[in-house]
Amino acid sequence: MRISRKTLLSLAEADPAPAEPDAPRLVGFDHPYYQQILTVFGQAEGSLRARDLALAMGLPLTPNGIRNVRAKLERLASRAILVETGPGLFTQPHP
Repeated sequence: MRISRKTLLSLAEADPAPAEPDAPRLVGFDHPYYQQILTVFGQAEGSLRARDLALAMGLPLTPNGIRNVRAKLERLASRAILVETGPGLFTQPHP
């Protein structure tokens, strides 16, 4: 236990100030899947449904695949990254 504590203390002294990130990141949404969703919404004009998004991302249009996309869209909407404009319709919020 002393070795671990000693190692941790020496590491803390070696880098007292954490480096600032280059750009703000969406905490918990840094997976490439979410980045791909946001890229598609950045290029889209208007609202998209989960099926349209799955098609644009090249995903299989199976019920399970569309359900997974819808769950991710709802998660993004719950964090105000996307807005649900109607039942099953999602878009980016306008500034």
